[in-house]
Amino acid sequence: MGTHFREYIRADLQKWINENPKPDGTKYNIYRDGLKIYTTIDSKMQAYGEIAVKEHIKNLQKAFDAENQKLKSPPFRDLTQAEIDGILNSAMKRSERWRIMKEAGIPEDEIKASFYKETEMRIFSWKGDIDTVMRPIDSIKYYKSFLQSALMAMDPETGEIKAWVGNINYKHFKYDMVKTGKRQVGSTFKPFVYATAIDQLHMSPCDTLPNTPYTIEAGKYGLIKSWTPENAGKKYGGMVTLKKALAESHNVITANLIDKTGPQTVIDLVKKLGIDTKDMPAQPAIALGTTDVTIFEMVAAYAVFANQGIYVEPVVISRIEDKNGTVLYENVPVTRDIISAESAYVTVKLLEGVTDGGSGGRLRRTWEGDSFYKNYMTGYPYGFTNPIAGKTGTTQNQSDGWFMGMVPNLVAGVWVGAEDRSAHFNTLTYGQGATMALPIWGYFMKMCYADKELNVSTSEFKKPENVSIETDCSKWKQDQQDPDEIEEFF
Repeated sequence: MGTHFREYIRADLQKWINENPKPDGTKYNIYRDGLKIYTTIDSKMQAYGEIAVKEHIKNLQKAFDAENQKLKSPPFRDLTQAEIDGILNSAMKRSERWRIMKEAGIPEDEIKASFYKETEMRIFSWKGDIDTVMRPIDSIKYYKSFLQSALMAMDPETGEIKAWVGNINYKHFKYDMVKTGKRQVGSTFKPFVYATAIDQLHMSPCDTLPNTPYTIEAGKYGLIKSWTPENAGKKYGGMVTLKKALAESHNVITANLIDKTGPQTVIDLVKKLGIDTKDMPAQPAIALGTTDVTIFEMVAAYAVFANQGIYVEPVVISRIEDKNGTVLYENVPVTRDIISAESAYVTVKLLEGVTDGGSGGRLRRTWEGDSFYKNYMTGYPYGFTNPIAGKTGTTQNQSDGWFMGMVPNLVAGVWVGAEDRSAHFNTLTYGQGATMALPIWGYFMKMCYADKELNVSTSEFKKPENVSIETDCSKWKQDQQDPDEIEEFF
């Protein structure tokens, strides 16, 4: 349980050891000095996270396999043979087989040739490991055909990480997608644009903007050519509130907002939220989530909204004692004020609209639905009635599906996708965040709520005093869209 989490703790602990020698100047030894390490992980939440990831991806893989069977070179889509060969060659050189043979002094041409010779191996399957004979090159393609997923959950007030699921199976897929893996975040980035508009321009969820194509002309923000993003399905019309626009993930409204705030202002906020922005261009397209971010960063950033505008650095180790029980380290939360409590609260109210009647509305369903839900929506129906703030995210070509969700005392993020972005669902039916990632969050929370000892909140988010921005857009509810009809990209 929690193997990716333990590997991160090992690295974190080694860093502490290097910076905190013994009184005699020597370094502590993780294994021989009897150190007692207390982590923030909650064993129950960790188990529920692993179950949710396993059960949903195992189901969704069936749909993914069915689509891949129709491909000429599964699991890759829309690639030339040269591009596919490049992916496989790169994977060969990153493999353990290549590393071992290279260190043994074997010439590269012989190493490469070994990948095309059949050998005995044990491979992963959702029905259990399989002993087989296979060419290593074929095993690489086999593993790239699996959907991957990761989940992280954190207490927004203390920064304590409660669950960390780095991938679907540590034994066969050791790459940690929580802290190491970066993927495009799609529409889960949009709340940062809205939060900037709220904090800097004092905009309200009830303010309206035209749901019509919006163009930012060439030359502005250094654009080489004009930029006119489209809504998914090219659905336009009328004036819409910001609450409805975010709930239904309208790209044109987000473009309008980032033009009002300026891309650099959004980047400045995102950087304060703990997200690495060094490769983030100050261009308006970032509004649609074209940048790569880790789940670790996204969860910590969203937690600011739940924590009244205060960023708390995520932690994995709460205390370290020596063999005699002497406390060598005790975590003191590292915090910083990012936005006002009012702006954070208003952003939360915006995000509640996503689950009340937007792309996250499936969390409210209380009926089974058709066979699609029965076969692929793990843990469905969820039937949540308590306040939930969240956002789905889907990237171009359905390569990545996200769901970020939070209640007052727990923020959790989920990502789903294949190892290579060229391996993805063909359509939004299966390939959107509401289908790929949201069910994992829903099933995880369903198990957490069933375990009363965890005390996961069902309460309203705390409202700060003297909120001057209007958040009650009750008239919007008369015009909300069926969540199953909402599609998004970027």
